[in-house]
Amino acid sequence: MVDATGEQAGSAFRGRVSLPDVVRSPWWELGRRLLLAFGILLGTVLLVYFDRDGYRDGNDPTNYVSFTDSIYYTTVTLSTTGYGDIAPVSDQARLINAFVITPARIAFLVLLIGTTLEVLASQGREMFRVSRWRKKMGHHVVIVGYGTKGRSAVETLVNNGLERESVVIVDPSPTALADAHADGLAVVSGDATRREVLRRAGVAEADQIIITTNRDDSNVLAALTVRQLNPDAWIVAAVKEQENAPLMRQSGANSVITSSDAVGRLLGLSSLSPTLGAVMEDLLSYGEGLEVAERDLLVSEVGKQPQQLPDQVISVVRDEKVYRYFDPVVTQLARGDRLVVVRPAKELPWAPRPGTHDEESASDD
Repeated sequence: MVDATGEQAGSAFRGRVSLPDVVRSPWWELGRRLLLAFGILLGTVLLVYFDRDGYRDGNDPTNYVSFTDSIYYTTVTLSTTGYGDIAPVSDQARLINAFVITPARIAFLVLLIGTTLEVLASQGREMFRVSRWRKKMGHHVVIVGYGTKGRSAVETLVNNGLERESVVIVDPSPTALADAHADGLAVVSGDATRREVLRRAGVAEADQIIITTNRDDSNVLAALTVRQLNPDAWIVAAVKEQENAPLMRQSGANSVITSSDAVGRLLGLSSLSPTLGAVMEDLLSYGEGLEVAERDLLVSEVGKQPQQLPDQVISVVRDEKVYRYFDPVVTQLARGDRLVVVRPAKELPWAPRPGTHDEESASDD
């Protein structure tokens, strides 16, 4: 019975879209409600006291309503107790009770049961926000797994101009949910190997999917499912073991990164040459020193050799194939080529060098 209940709860949670929200202290929320309740109470007391001539106290032979009586009448009225010993008798007092004190009573009761209403209201707001978010989604990036690799991928994308609103995280972990929300990212909670979870993340409309879970088998299955839902998406996936890279490509990944081999090579380089290791780390770090970037070929650069350009060209992309800068095939640069370059981080990574921004790219007619 417990297992069935747990399974039902898990099914309800699976695939739920959760958007980042403004985080406020619970003491701030409690203080706000107490101040509102006190404000309603004080305002009603003053209203009754200033209009005290329109009230009669059945327990006072003089029928005089004091400030204390006003407080007493307000508390029993707003709490709907209503003993009836103090009552409005003039038309003005009755109208004020009908159109001012009665709404104040309702507002006071709303504050008293505010916890339940807040839950219902927050659920309604969340449904509205998710509906509005879905209408805006499209051509976005889905990150499967929000661990160290996933966070680094997001920061790289954001630092290169992608809006955080265009990133969706898929991860079943509550810790990942909290971390992603703290970073201002939308999250779909659930297992990325399930089609329904990926559908909720909008995989079918996404331009790119980055798969970075900690298990190669999960990554392979997620890539297969993503490719079925979106045959045209660009899929980048990480694997721990090099032997799983071919399987990942067969599963539909366009680009496969072997994380353990990459880390191992960097460790080996740093051991053989600390200077070379520092340079590689510099290239992998964003915002400082050097950056590796891809850009269009300019019209003025057509026909030149890669070594003649002001940027340090390391590869040339031609007809969807990557050639090293010294390959005889790319001895002369041609229209449609794209360049992979190394340049200072202070320059725009994806733009031509300063002073050439107004030139046409070689791919323009």
